Amino acid sequence: MNISDVARASGVSTKMIRYYETIGLIPPANRGESGYRNYGDNDVHTLRFIRRARDLGFTVEQMVDLLALWRDRSRASSEVKKIALDQVAILERKAEELKAMSRTLKHLAAHCHGDERPDCPILDDLAEADASADKAPEPARFGRGGVDPVRARSPVRAKSR
Repeated sequence: MNISDVARASGVSTKMIRYYETIGLIPPANRGESGYRNYGDNDVHTLRFIRRARDLGFTVEQMVDLLALWRDRSRASSEVKKIALDQVAILERKAEELKAMSRTLKHLAAHCHGDERPDCPILDDLAEADASADKAPEPARFGRGGVDPVRARSPVRAKSR
């Protein structure tokens, strides 16, 4: 099977297949006399595994571990479960941070007149965040330390949640 065929069969683009080979996530494909990559059914199965792991948000490093565990028939399933539960915790934290970001933007948009006047609470908030960056904790990937600025400004709302 050539790279186009394996890409179609696995749902992984040819570019990603080449990338996964380059970083060592999958072994280099056998090459025929013409120099083209040749893949087998096992390669398709491995790429489907990788695609599903990627769809679930696993990092390349986690995929390396998962692939090793998948191939090791003497593994303990507890190792796999730990990786999965660690990923669940990461995804839940990101989901909460995204919800906080959404609440903040909804709040700011609700207080913006959206008319011809130049004053805008959305831009004011963005400018304030820039000025307070020196005092703020290190930003998380989604949001400033996972803190919801809307709830942080309103102690009544924070208590009622």
